[in-house]
Amino acid sequence: MNIGIIDADLLDKGTNYPNLALMKISAYKKEQGHFVNLLQSYNQFFNFDHVYISKVFSFTKIPEYILDKKNITIGGTGFFIDGGKNLDWRYEHHMPDYNLYLEYVNNKLVEGSSLRNFDYYTKYSLGFTTRGCFRKCNFCVNKKYDHPMAHSPVSEFLDTNRPYISLLDDNFLAFKDWERILDDIESTDKPFQFKQGLDIRLLTSKSAKRLSKTKYLGDFIFAFDYIKDRNLIEKKLNLWREYNHRTTKLYILCAFESQDEKDLVNIFERLKILMSYGCIPYLMRYQKYKDSIYKDIYIQLARWCNQPQFFKKMSFREFCEANQYYHKNKKTLCKAYKSMLDFEIMFPLIAKKYFNLKYEKINRYF
Repeated sequence: MNIGIIDADLLDKGTNYPNLALMKISAYKKEQGHFVNLLQSYNQFFNFDHVYISKVFSFTKIPEYILDKKNITIGGTGFFIDGGKNLDWRYEHHMPDYNLYLEYVNNKLVEGSSLRNFDYYTKYSLGFTTRGCFRKCNFCVNKKYDHPMAHSPVSEFLDTNRPYISLLDDNFLAFKDWERILDDIESTDKPFQFKQGLDIRLLTSKSAKRLSKTKYLGDFIFAFDYIKDRNLIEKKLNLWREYNHRTTKLYILCAFESQDEKDLVNIFERLKILMSYGCIPYLMRYQKYKDSIYKDIYIQLARWCNQPQFFKKMSFREFCEANQYYHKNKKTLCKAYKSMLDFEIMFPLIAKKYFNLKYEKINRYF
C-alpha cells in the first residue's frame, strides 16, 4: 500500500517538534513492506491508499473535505481532548522512523531556512520513559491516566547516531522509581532534557541533587501555574538553589481562571518571586486572553517575559519605553507603550507596584 502521513500542525502554522506517534506508525508500516511518505501538501492526499492524520493542537486547521474521506485514520489531542484511542502496542513500542521528516527538512534548507530550526528533527532521540500524571489539572489534556507508570526503556527509542535525547514524560518525578529510570537515561552518556518540564512541587533534596549532577541539556523547566502555590513554590525554589544555579525557567499560566486585572496582578506577583530566585518565566497564555479587554497588555507581557534578553535587563516599563523609542512614527504610540499607559491610567497603584520591577535589582543570586 501507499501510506500517507499528515502532520496537521506542520501543514497549518508549522512546528519545530516532530509528531512522535506518526513516526512510530511510519516505522511499523515500512517494516511491513508498505511505502510511506510525509505529505507536505493536502493536494497530495489523493495519491495514497490510506492516510494517517494527527494534530496536537485543537486550533490547527484542516480542510473540511479531507475529514470526509473513508481512507483516513485520525488521532492526537487536537482531535480528542484525551488523545483518543491509544496506539496499538506494535506501533507504540516500535523504534520511531527518524527519517520521516528528512525530505521536509531538506526542502526547507533549500528554501533558505537554518538547520538550527530543525534540531529536534535531526539531532534528538524522542520518547516517553514514563506516562501519566496524577494531577489532572483543569487546563491540561493529560487526564487519561490516574498515576504515572513505566512506559519504555530508553533503548526502545534511542538512535545512537543522534547526540541528544528529548523526553516527553508527563510527570517524571511522580513516578516512584524515577531514579532507576534516570540511571537508564544516564547510561547512554548523552545530554538529555524533559521537554514538558518537571513538577517542582515534587522536588526533594535527593532529586534536586541528582538532577543537578546530570548532563542536562538547556534550561531546567518547571511551572508556577497558580499564585496560591506561592509558599510551596518558594520553598522548592530555595531547595533547588541549594544545589543548582543554572538558568531555570518556570512556565507561568495566565488568563485561565480569569482575564481581568486580578489575573494580571497574579502574573506580576509570580514574576517578582521568580526574579528574586534568579529564574526566568515563560508566559503561557490561555486562549481566552484574546477575548479580554486587556488582550494587548497580555501580548506585551509575553513579549517581555518570553525573551530573556529583555526580561533580565529591563523592567516592563523600560521594555515598553524602548518599543516606543524605536517606533517609526514618532507622532503615534506603539502598541506596547499604549497598552502600558492605558492600563496605568485605569490602575495606577498596580502600575506603581509592578511596572518598575527589575530582575537585576531583585535577583538575590545576581
